[in-house]
Amino acid sequence: MPESLAGKVAIVTGGGSGIGAAIVASLTDVGVTCHAIGRRGPVKLDVTDQPAVQRFVDSLDRLDILVCAAGDNVPRRRLEEITPEVWNHLIAVNLSGAFYFINAGLRKLREARGDVLLIGSVSGQWPDLSGPAYAASKAGMNALAATAGFEEHMNGLRFSVIKPGLVNTPLLLKRPSPPPAELAEAMLHPEDVAEACLMLLRLPRRAHIPELTIVPTRLQALGKTSVPYPTPAPE
Repeated sequence: MPESLAGKVAIVTGGGSGIGAAIVASLTDVGVTCHAIGRRGPVKLDVTDQPAVQRFVDSLDRLDILVCAAGDNVPRRRLEEITPEVWNHLIAVNLSGAFYFINAGLRKLREARGDVLLIGSVSGQWPDLSGPAYAASKAGMNALAATAGFEEHMNGLRFSVIKPGLVNTPLLLKRPSPPPAELAEAMLHPEDVAEACLMLLRLPRRAHIPELTIVPTRLQALGKTSVPYPTPAPE
């Protein structure tokens, strides 16, 4: 039988838009109480502010699910364009913020024998035009999920990283050249990634998927990057 999620309590960072918002909607639909963290979310909190993260997590009575979906990128992302300030910002938002929430919530997550889902990217595994800083932050998410899961599995905690390919989210607007509408439509939608999250969370506790790659069918395949943009095949 699938794991019931009704009555559980979740934190979703990046929950105000894109993938995070879709995950919040999906979890809420199955009876999870969601705390959506984001600049546009109900809980306005900077994921890079470690003391604020600690205070918020400490204010919760319980925590069963942590989904770290907060992320950012910049238009000027090539190695020759990245400044130390941009590097530090992207590592802080995309990677350190996830650690701050894990660190703050670890005791509660252990008590719940809970789940931690990190939203990574195929950019952390395949070279593409996402930029070295973004790719490094997402590669760090892969390592964080793997090593945390290695250490915590005996405590009943499941750590997973979901690595989407191209997803049609507002982050696309920060590309140097945003893709045309017809190409964006062929990408994954945030709801697709949310469905993958639900699948992982609903697995019986005896089962665990440490990592999951999900890509748009007509645009990408394992090891195939988005450069140059391919033309979608006709329907």
